[in-house]
Amino acid sequence: VVAELEAPCTPEALFAEVEDLGGYPEWLNIVSRAVADTDGGVGDEPAWIVDLRGRLGPLARSKRLRMVRTVSDRPTPVRFERRETHGRSSSPWVLDAHVEPTSEGSRLAMHLHYGGSFGAGLLERMLTDEIERSRGRLRARVAVAPDPPH
Repeated sequence: VVAELEAPCTPEALFAEVEDLGGYPEWLNIVSRAVADTDGGVGDEPAWIVDLRGRLGPLARSKRLRMVRTVSDRPTPVRFERRETHGRSSSPWVLDAHVEPTSEGSRLAMHLHYGGSFGAGLLERMLTDEIERSRGRLRARVAVAPDPPH
């Protein structure tokens, strides 16, 4: 799934919003919960336990993932990858985000890759629908307040 968004804010403000999965439930309803994983893992990379929930008509899906931020080069790319600690084989999930300046503020391009069979067509449809609904919420979170009158 690929999505883009233009926002009236600095690239730094938009990057700050997408580099921390903990804030995603505020603007992306399919992410019902994202909390820092303080139980550890390998290395110093920040990790989150993420609960995904989605509904398409009568069908509902949920999934819990452990996502690690593997790239963070402020204010441009950030990457999250699934890295479970349970020792079992898991399907890959990779979320890449790239922020760049524009004449109106900034542009965000996100790419989510899922390598499993967790209702892949259904998942793609749920994500596409939710991305459309989330655009206004994300723009509102990063919108630059107008300068006060002088």
